[in-house]
Amino acid sequence: MVDQKDVRGLRTARTEMSKRGIDIARSDLQLRHGVLMVRGVIVPMPGSNISDVKIEMDHIARLLRQKPEIREVILDCKYQ
Repeated sequence: MVDQKDVRGLRTARTEMSKRGIDIARSDLQLRHGVLMVRGVIVPMPGSNISDVKIEMDHIARLLRQKPEIREVILDCKYQ
């Protein structure tokens, strides 16, 4: 059975990334036991003013670690 904290945390992570202009269409997000794994290709959304995607993802990871549902964020992705 799926833990409801993992469902809420995954929804929070997806919302935060889209709010900040990160396109996660070619990536895979998994949240298990409070550990968020981001894999795949991360690109900025068209029209966003992000100059460095890696710096923005590091900032988002720091923000997500402050959420009670997420205790660790692992970024295993390529940035374009």
